[in-house]
Amino acid sequence: MRRAPDRRRLFGLLFVLPAALYVAIFQLGPVLYGLVLSFSRYSPLSREGAVFVGLDNYAALLDDPEFVQALLVTGRYVLQVLPFTVGIALGLALLAGKAFRGVGFFRTALYIPHIVSLTAVSMIWLWIYSEQGLVNDVLALLGLPEQRWLVSEDAALNAASAMRVWKALGSNMVLLLAGLHTVPRELYEAAKVDGAGRWARFRHVTLPGIRPILTYVVAMDVIYLAQGFPEIFVLTQGGPYGSTTTVNYLIYTEAFQYNEMGSASAMAFVLFAFIAGFTVLVIRGRKS
Repeated sequence: MRRAPDRRRLFGLLFVLPAALYVAIFQLGPVLYGLVLSFSRYSPLSREGAVFVGLDNYAALLDDPEFVQALLVTGRYVLQVLPFTVGIALGLALLAGKAFRGVGFFRTALYIPHIVSLTAVSMIWLWIYSEQGLVNDVLALLGLPEQRWLVSEDAALNAASAMRVWKALGSNMVLLLAGLHTVPRELYEAAKVDGAGRWARFRHVTLPGIRPILTYVVAMDVIYLAQGFPEIFVLTQGGPYGSTTTVNYLIYTEAFQYNEMGSASAMAFVLFAFIAGFTVLVIRGRKS
């Protein structure tokens, strides 16, 4: 009687084994190796290999103004993109949940940017923001002066943020739309009978009903935005004067331009702590 369950368990483990090996070798392995490197001084151009330096890499980051600025830029990038990606997406989800002619095309058109790679989207927006691009053409038609969007310290990060908002709206809308469909219709009918208006129904029925999926959307946006790299690499390459240099872009330059793998690994784990802290705040905000 015991052989059949044991055999099924064995077969189950055999089916899981390839995926487990993939995760262990290609995901957990590099993470652990990076953690070891973060406590070492290592350059692939050096013959001495990795030299253990303890916490020196982490201590150096505290005194590195370039890293502190990159951390601040990353935080600003997350905070100025997140409200729009969630707020506008929620409004679009409420609109897409209505029954009207062409709603299928509306949903599809909004979702298409999500399935296009971020690098390809960034290339398109690089042209849009160029001096002969679409945005300046529209300004010229309105009689307004042209702007140098990607070479201005004040405008460059805002320009990248606007592109990222547009890119994220479709996926967030689909997730929030799915959350809206899980809210029982009976709750809306009961609230309407009690005399609740549209705003009261939204506040007391819709928002509590979609809170789990809303928390998920916010948490995932924080994770993806804090790791912003392709859009920065394509649009500004961290300039002008470091105004768009995120931590992920600084990690890239430290590792592949200056060949400081130990310092870059330390930056990566500080970024991990940064993302984890943001995510914990989001989850705690849901529970409060």
